[in-house]
Amino acid sequence: MGQQETRGKVKKVQGQVKEAVGKITDNRKLEREGSRERAEGAAQESLGKARRKVSEFVGGIAKAIKK
Repeated sequence: MGQQETRGKVKKVQGQVKEAVGKITDNRKLEREGSRERAEGAAQESLGKARRKVSEFVGGIAKAIKK
């Protein structure tokens, strides 16, 4: 797992926590902020996964060419 994936997961969890606290305390601003942060984290995590998969694919092609 790459750094971008890890950072995305962390940001997603932080957003989930903020969103939950916002709902519990009836703080709509905190809830919206958490929702936004969760979405950003999910996007960052997805981008990290895509980058890793492309890298693995390119690495596989390079190995096949060397044979």
